[in-house]
Amino acid sequence: MSTPTATHPEHESCVATHVEAHTIAPDLADRAATVLKAVADPLRLRMIALIASAPKGEACVCDLTELAEVSGPTVSHHLKTLKDAGLVASERRGTWVYYSVAEPYQPAVRGLLETLVPAAGADRATHDIELENVDRALAAVIASLTERFPEIAPTLVERVVRESYTGLARRAAIRQHLVPLTRHFAWQRLEDIRKTDAPAGDYPPQVLFVCVQNAGRSQLAAALLHHYAGDRVVVRSAGSMPAASVHDKVRVHLDELGSDEAAFPKPLTDDAVRASDVVITMGCGDVCPLYPGKRYEDWQVGDPALASAEGVAAIRDDIDARIRGLLGDILPDLTLPPTRKASA
Repeated sequence: MSTPTATHPEHESCVATHVEAHTIAPDLADRAATVLKAVADPLRLRMIALIASAPKGEACVCDLTELAEVSGPTVSHHLKTLKDAGLVASERRGTWVYYSVAEPYQPAVRGLLETLVPAAGADRATHDIELENVDRALAAVIASLTERFPEIAPTLVERVVRESYTGLARRAAIRQHLVPLTRHFAWQRLEDIRKTDAPAGDYPPQVLFVCVQNAGRSQLAAALLHHYAGDRVVVRSAGSMPAASVHDKVRVHLDELGSDEAAFPKPLTDDAVRASDVVITMGCGDVCPLYPGKRYEDWQVGDPALASAEGVAAIRDDIDARIRGLLGDILPDLTLPPTRKASA
C-alpha cells in the first residue's frame, strides 16, 4: 500500500493537505452529533415537531403521550433525551410539565422540519429526474453567460452560476422559478466582477441596499432608486439572511413602481459590495465587508414585515425621502417628480 503524500499532482483540486480548513472542529462535531442522535428516533422527531408547531410553542406532557401507544415512562425517557441534548426546555405548572424548543435551537428545528423532513418524504425517482433537469438547465445558463462575459474565465462563470443556484435554493418557496432567477442573479454577480476589474469611471455609480431578509426595506429602496434614476445608477439589493419571497404588503408597492425581475430575495455577496460605490444597510448590523473608497450608511427605517398596510406605506415614504436625498448627492442634475402625498 502506498503512503499518502503531502501533494497529489494528479488531483490539483485535492484538499487533503488542508482538511481541517474544510471540515467541522472535532468538539463541535461531537456536540452536533449528540443533537442529531437525539432526534434520530421517529417518536422523538414527532414529539419535537408537535412542540414546535403547538399554538404557543409549547406542549404539555399529556399531549405528547397521545402520539403513540407507549407507556408514560417511555415518553419520559424520550423527553429526557431531548432535554439532555439541549433541544427542549421544560417548565412545571401545577401538576403538569410543559415543553418548548430551547431558544438556541429554534432556527435549527425549524430548518429540520421545513427542509430535511419534506426532502426525506419526496419521491426519489422524481427527485433524481428534477436534479437531472436542473443540471441540464444550469449548463445552458453557464454556456449563455460564458458567451456573454468572454473576459471572465469559464470556470469562474460556472462557479458563480452554481453558487447562485445553491444560495437561492436554500430558502426558495417556489422552485420552478429557480433557474431563471439564478440566471438573473448570476448575471448581476458577473457584472459586478467585471466592474471591479474595469478602470474607474467606465460605469455609472452603483448603490447596494442590504437588509436582513431582502424582502422589504432593501427591495423598496432599490425599486424607488431605479424608478427615479433609471440606468443612470446601477442598483443592487441583498439580504444577510434572505427570505423565501418578498413580503406581500411590499409587493404591492413594487408593482406600483414597475419593479422588474430583480425583485426577489438574494444573498449578500462580496462581489456586490466590492462593485458598489454606496452601501446602505437597513437593520442588518455590521454584515458588510468594509472596503476603502466606499460610502457606507445605515438607515434606521421600520420593518415592513412587522407593519400594517398603512405602516408599510409610511415606511415607503420614509425611504422615498432618503432616496431623494441620496440622489441629490450622486446625481445632482437629476430632476425628481414632486413628493407624493404623505401616507395617513
